[in-house]
Amino acid sequence: MEVLRLAPQGGEAALRKVEDELTKAEASAVRSAGLPVSGAVAALEAALASGRKVAIVSNNSAACVRTFLLLHELQHLVNAIVGRAPYKPESMKPAPDSLLRASSELAMPLRGCTLIGDSVTDVEAARAAGGRSVGFANKAGEEHALATAGADVVVTTMLAVADALDHLRNRSDGNDMER
Repeated sequence: MEVLRLAPQGGEAALRKVEDELTKAEASAVRSAGLPVSGAVAALEAALASGRKVAIVSNNSAACVRTFLLLHELQHLVNAIVGRAPYKPESMKPAPDSLLRASSELAMPLRGCTLIGDSVTDVEAARAAGGRSVGFANKAGEEHALATAGADVVVTTMLAVADALDHLRNRSDGNDMER
């Protein structure tokens, strides 16, 4: 990603070459990337069960994300995929561009969206867009960095996200029964 961010310094031809090669490498790598992060499928299922829309917003190519979802038969749990804009590395997170695109594709105002991200740039993008964020500290010691970047909450497992969504759904279901 850093090479892609620097590529415009080499001119348009260099940028195009780096972007095209990176996209090819991602498509190849995704086939050996392994299983989804533990708890991620449960979180996606909980989001669907709670009536929420899900967009995957990535600095990787949309083709790479699509391939991963298809390989693991998860595409039915995702409403939109927003990958990096080709040949526009300046629009990658921490820029808010991809979050704005996702909000538009989901037809949801950003104030109603929450980004779950595992990097400081994810949290920074959410803040720049005016949205909320959950920092996913999937590596030891990341909690502090994500919290310092401004994450509204930090979790260390995606099961915590699934549990929170289930809790909200169950609380909502209970309220509906009282009416």
